[in-house]
Amino acid sequence: MECKLRTTVIAVAVGASMLLSGCAATQGSSDDVAGQMIVAPVMPDYKMEVTLAKLNEVLATMELTDEQRARFHYDRGVIYDSVGLRLLGRIDFHQAIKLQPDLADAYNFLGIYYTQEGEFESAYEAFDGVLELSPGYDYAYLNRGIALYYGERYQLAIEDMQAFFERDPTDGYRVLWLYLMSSAVDKSQALADLALQRQQLNTQDWASVLVDFYLGKINQEQVFAAAKVGLSQPKEYAERLCEAYFYLAKHAAAQGQYQQAANFYRLTLATNIYDFVEHRYARIELAKMKNMIQKSVALSGEG
Repeated sequence: MECKLRTTVIAVAVGASMLLSGCAATQGSSDDVAGQMIVAPVMPDYKMEVTLAKLNEVLATMELTDEQRARFHYDRGVIYDSVGLRLLGRIDFHQAIKLQPDLADAYNFLGIYYTQEGEFESAYEAFDGVLELSPGYDYAYLNRGIALYYGERYQLAIEDMQAFFERDPTDGYRVLWLYLMSSAVDKSQALADLALQRQQLNTQDWASVLVDFYLGKINQEQVFAAAKVGLSQPKEYAERLCEAYFYLAKHAAAQGQYQQAANFYRLTLATNIYDFVEHRYARIELAKMKNMIQKSVALSGEG
């Protein structure tokens, strides 16, 4: 089954409920693409709000062991993170670690936050801690690889992403991220590797559509058309658009189309799919595009 690149723990809301009971557009030019958002931003699920209220009540009123309290803080932090309340999530993850210093999941989230804030050395330390506590923690390789990528330590990023990819070569998202990191070093070789890796993917998977776009097999319009196919629940369309906008933006940026890329990154953020890797790092990418646009304007002015 295809795995989305969420950085949260799967079904955390379900897990929290168990604990409580137990004690995814259209093509346009760079000028008009921002006006073509065709899905309403996802709003928080009321079930999440109910779970959050219950967690608040438990933490405030019940006597718990340190381990239980740590887990409730962690679960509440994940919910805060999923609705974009990063500061509250960060506070809960820190509290969870104080109560249970070996909680690898909490270190993973803190590493992600450090990456988003450009505190790369702290991010590396956090992900190193995750892998020391839990050597088989699959997504720590992805997240540390991304931190290394944005910290411009590309060869180390590729090594981590290669390790993540090898754990599931049939996952199109792993293929995409390995390509993005590898292309920062050798774009021609990265594209050749991408074509080989595509052979292991299921053509029916949504991620394969994005890989095919990078390979030049389909265009933007076809990507957005494919995003509407085979949906299993309403939120999935917004999730797919979150991913499509991000990877189209990365492609546009690589072609020097900085304004187009910036517009796509804004659309990525507008989907409100906060717990997707693509949404998490769209803001970093958008800042880079703004700098590139400013440099382009300055150069054209000098000319």
